[in-house]
Amino acid sequence: MQKVLAVAIFFAAIVSGSASLYAQSSAAAPQASNDGSAAHQGPIVVLITIDGFPARALKDPRLPMPTLRMLQANGAYAEAMLPINPTITWPNHTALITGVNASEHHVLFNGLLTFPSDHSIVDVKPWVPKEQLVHARTLYDALAQKGMMTGQVDWVAIFGAKDVRWQFAENPDVDGPVAHDLIAQGLVTHDEIATFGENSSPAWRDQVWTDAAIDILTRHTPNLLLFHLLQTDSLQHQYGALSPAAYAAFGYADASIARLIDAARQAGLLDRITFIVASDHGFASYTHIIRANAALVQQGLLRLQDGSYRGDVWAQPEGGEASLYIRDASKRATLVPKLKAYFEHLPGIAAVYTNEEAQKLGIPSTASTDQAPDLYLAAKPGYAFADGTVEPVEQDVTPARGAHGYLNSDSDMEALFIASGAHIRKGVDLGHITNLQVAPTIAKILGVSLPAAQQQPLTDAMQQ
Repeated sequence: MQKVLAVAIFFAAIVSGSASLYAQSSAAAPQASNDGSAAHQGPIVVLITIDGFPARALKDPRLPMPTLRMLQANGAYAEAMLPINPTITWPNHTALITGVNASEHHVLFNGLLTFPSDHSIVDVKPWVPKEQLVHARTLYDALAQKGMMTGQVDWVAIFGAKDVRWQFAENPDVDGPVAHDLIAQGLVTHDEIATFGENSSPAWRDQVWTDAAIDILTRHTPNLLLFHLLQTDSLQHQYGALSPAAYAAFGYADASIARLIDAARQAGLLDRITFIVASDHGFASYTHIIRANAALVQQGLLRLQDGSYRGDVWAQPEGGEASLYIRDASKRATLVPKLKAYFEHLPGIAAVYTNEEAQKLGIPSTASTDQAPDLYLAAKPGYAFADGTVEPVEQDVTPARGAHGYLNSDSDMEALFIASGAHIRKGVDLGHITNLQVAPTIAKILGVSLPAAQQQPLTDAMQQ
């Protein structure tokens, strides 16, 4: 009883100090009552990701995130969390819920890289079924096997996942039960959900996603809720890492988390919940771009045909890295060393790895998946790879913009980790951890198994 009271007092202090205005605004709408589908007992884990939040930002006393700081003070936290390579959104979100890196789960992009039969530009397709994209056991798979439920809001690499009971996706289903809940509460209209990604702002989408997270947690109460806030990434791409726009987005994310905690308190769930707040990667600013495909045009490997470029070699740029594919297997033995030597001497490129060398960075082998590159290019600080086949290959950018994808050994890519709530000890500094420890930690709290996890759970952070 003392533990329950302490948890309730702790979270009440958070929301009263940092989210009163947001609580007032949300209280204006009728809150849906529990619909009878909820998990009425046992632990609950809410995994919240703040996209692109650099670990170093939390050390700035001017950071406007009182909720996050309160969670940190009353729970366990990492000085920094190491992401996996590549340091982009979908691979690292997948690592957070599988406990394995890209060499095992095979997610290297924000979707599935596809190779057109006409040898035109490679394309990343996001809305690919999870079973086709993710080659690893997830937390929600493990929970479903034990009859437990998962909910997700704006999570990634999860399209069509049969083991997720409650969903409100990046492009939500207007006919889904959560959408119906939000419409019934007057929080959003049918047309607004039907055109969710069209002519809307990142802030509005985060607001609606937060409404959906509140609805799933309080009305349906799954054992695990996966909740992804995205505006922090969007604004840093546009305005640069840790820019004033980024700090405003961080503050908005903090208020969104406070709203969710407040709703959980009102629903009487806090004595069962562990909140884990993490980021998928950090961010860095750049002032120069590199068009790897324009370099391939210069080399004669991409040729203009019927108004578009085609060829056996393509690069897929992802900010701080680019993955290069040689589609004609008979040419690899010749082209790999030739292109490695060529790109190593281009301004702005820090290193070029063969697939065998990249495997040491956690990139899968070409023998295991067609997503694995033949060459893996890493940018120097201040440079980023960009789309385009038109020269110049290297170009200045003003003003500075933001990117991730740099090697995970770059401290700017270090991510956030804070855990707080019913199953977490107070005042634990975990030092430096890896994001491969998050999934086994959640699995231990919820009592499920992830046998393939590559790291041990964070037992020092957990209540005995």
